[in-house]
Amino acid sequence: MLKQLLGSVKQYKKDAILTPILVSMEVVLEVLIPLWMAYLIDFGINAGNLDYTLRTGAVLVVFAVISLSFGALAGKYAANASAGFARNLRQDMYYNVQNFSFANIDKFSTASLVTRLTTDVTNLQYAFQMIIRIAVRAPLMFVFSLIMAFSLNSQLSLIFLGATPFLVAGLYLIMTRVHPIFKTVFRIYDRLNNIVQENVRGIRVVKSFVREEHEKEKFGEASESIYKNFSKAEKLLVFSMPLMQSIMYVSLLLISWFGAQLIVGGSMTTGLLTSLLSYTMQILMSLMMVSMVFVMITISRASAQRIVEVLDERTDLTTLPSQYSR
Repeated sequence: MLKQLLGSVKQYKKDAILTPILVSMEVVLEVLIPLWMAYLIDFGINAGNLDYTLRTGAVLVVFAVISLSFGALAGKYAANASAGFARNLRQDMYYNVQNFSFANIDKFSTASLVTRLTTDVTNLQYAFQMIIRIAVRAPLMFVFSLIMAFSLNSQLSLIFLGATPFLVAGLYLIMTRVHPIFKTVFRIYDRLNNIVQENVRGIRVVKSFVREEHEKEKFGEASESIYKNFSKAEKLLVFSMPLMQSIMYVSLLLISWFGAQLIVGGSMTTGLLTSLLSYTMQILMSLMMVSMVFVMITISRASAQRIVEVLDERTDLTTLPSQYSR
């Protein structure tokens, strides 16, 4: 399935490749900033060394500006790549649909094909943008921040290792329960589009036989079904955020508590604890981004399967009109 979908990236491969590279450079600089902040506090502010403070502060400003530039460029290339991917995907699906026989169209239904060419492609566009940007940034930020945290104090950093399995297990349970609901929702979208299409085409018949109330009931049932299923899915998805925040903020409190004791005991400096807390927040943010990616992938997974079904479908016709041949 992935190979089939990635074949639609085509001329936007350069943008899709540049985005993770720029994101990686942005992450490296962001990870270095807390370490230099520790140097600024310990050897500059606490030591009363104004010259060292100014020089280190200037380095931090440069790091921040360069990191911001990399982030802005990554956003630009990610937008180009995702929009181009969606464009090519719609084009590939549309060209394939032009070759369908009536039997092929009846297999999917016209309403379903419209949904797959619009809503499903849009879901994949958002997912693709998050994968080439956030799905690269979050793991790198997590790994690099964890490495730097262990280099500062390995004992306090063990708190992260103990908390991570609980978060991963919770996200996995949420994903496995939400995915079937979204598959059902997209099937109901097809039925809703079919109802609208039938009413638009046969509005004279509906009015002639005074079937307005019946058609309103059909539309209301489909709309209500979408509402209930989406609400059910969202109620499950919202648990990912409090789960992540509760685990990570407990970790933050534990690090602050034990770190303060180490400072009092003289085995840790204020700058190192400040830096460690910064890495804690970076790990927190990376896990938040991972949860966002999981949510988007869960939503788009059903859309991807539906799109691949259209791309893989082969016409029943033995001869094709020349204007539609690819």
